[in-house]
Parts: sequence; C-alpha cells; structure tokens
Amino acid sequence: MSIIATIMNSATGQPIQKMTFQRMPKPWVSIHLASGEMVTADRVHVGKPAPGKFAAPVEVWVTPKR
Repeated sequence: MSIIATIMNSATGQPIQKMTFQRMPKPWVSIHLASGEMVTADRVHVGKPAPGKFAAPVEVWVTPKR
C-alpha cells in the first residue's frame, strides 16, 4: 500500500505538490521536487483520519532554496 503525502513549504505554509511513497517517509528523507530541486524534510506530520476513513493525511514539510 502506497502513502500519498502532500509536500508543504515550511516558509510559506503552502502546499508545493503531492508525492507517492512506497512506505512512510522518514523525517530525514531527501526528495526531488517537480522543479528538479533536491530538498531534505524538516518534519513529517501525520494527521488524524477523517471519521469513517482509514487513510490519514501525511504532510512532509521542506524548505526549498527558492
């Protein structure tokens, strides 16, 4: 089962893109954004699932250079 995570910008709080991981991302994960920039996660936040749902929202917070 894959994990769909939202990549969030730590500086602005805005979502950058969605990304699929094969397993839960670690807090030190390095990823390539759609712009080609490589970033390291600042933190990984796992939220509570909506009532009656199984999937929990996952956010990976990063600080892009631009």
